[in-house]
Amino acid sequence: MTFDISKARDRFPALQQDQVFLDNAGGSQALGDVIDSISQYLSKNNVQLGASYHTGSKSNTKYEQGYQAAAKYMNAGRDEIVIGASTTQLFMNLASSLKFPAGSEIILSKMEHETNVKPWLYMAERLQLTIKWWISSKEDGLKLTAENLKPLLSDKVKFVACTHVSNILGTIHDVKSIADAVHEVGALFCVDGVSYAPHRAVDVKAFCADFYAFSWYKVYGPHIAVLYASTSAQQHMKPLTHYFNPTKTLEDKIGFAASNYECVQSIPLIANYLSGAFSAISEHEGKLQTILLDFLNSRDDVTVMGLTSTDSAVRVPTISFTVKGMSSKAIVEEAEKGSNYGFRWGHFYSKRLCDEVLGLEPEGVVRVSMVHYNTEEEIRGLLDVLKNVLPGGGDGR
Repeated sequence: MTFDISKARDRFPALQQDQVFLDNAGGSQALGDVIDSISQYLSKNNVQLGASYHTGSKSNTKYEQGYQAAAKYMNAGRDEIVIGASTTQLFMNLASSLKFPAGSEIILSKMEHETNVKPWLYMAERLQLTIKWWISSKEDGLKLTAENLKPLLSDKVKFVACTHVSNILGTIHDVKSIADAVHEVGALFCVDGVSYAPHRAVDVKAFCADFYAFSWYKVYGPHIAVLYASTSAQQHMKPLTHYFNPTKTLEDKIGFAASNYECVQSIPLIANYLSGAFSAISEHEGKLQTILLDFLNSRDDVTVMGLTSTDSAVRVPTISFTVKGMSSKAIVEEAEKGSNYGFRWGHFYSKRLCDEVLGLEPEGVVRVSMVHYNTEEEIRGLLDVLKNVLPGGGDGR
């Protein structure tokens, strides 16, 4: 079936109120089907897993269906995923379990949300590893590539981490080519897919990542996340479970019984909703970002962070900018005073990127993050809001 963008909004109860949601990179709205299923589970099936009595059996089945749907959605094996509280928490669990020889090197990017930095710094301290920093220049369009990674690679490197899409820049990185370069030196590759997953299909086998994670609460579901670790990569992990529990699956190894039951069982509804949808989503989101970027690019006093292209093949509609002569905080506060538009200012946990790479002021950027349930009418309305708020009454030249 063809995904119908025009009907999508009807599936989200939160959109039936007087609020325009343009902070979706921080968290999307939840599908009505998901909300209803969680309520039904808590009302009728809320028991501890593993029991053989009737309600327990139903709960076991629903939970397992959630895991199977999540694995299929990512093109992973059931034994290769674990669901937990957040991407940050899952990466911390992974960092606690990985084993590398002391003195090995790891490569981290400064283009990241701190989620994909702090766990590995902790791991480096625990295992006495050497950290090498990977930075893309403005001349490279602030884009991470295999080419600007290769000078850092050697046979001493055991682990490399980067984002699939920056939550500030919106740029899509070619993780497959990066994975190939990482694997040439025998290292493992970890990708933060949080800002990619709301906009494009996730296929961990096609990406060739050893580890890949994203958060369902940014993909139209509840506040949980999922981590993939390939079967071969799991050989580098020491299970953290109780000594008497199984250690075969990734869930066994680092799950800590943290896969929230009522949330896990709702995942099939998200997967069904998005099945076959991403071509239409990409096309629609391309129209949304073109409206906003054409406006921002026309102003001499606006600096768009990263690529200024409107092409949905190279970016997602997470757009950050600064304005000469006006703080990011002031822009958002003024917009909120006179409109029902919700977007934000700050560093959005990509503080190394904002401070060290972009050289921004403490108030960071203005970020507008759109998803498929936003409309062209909403974005044109945003332009009217910005014209009233920005210097020069919209001229800016």
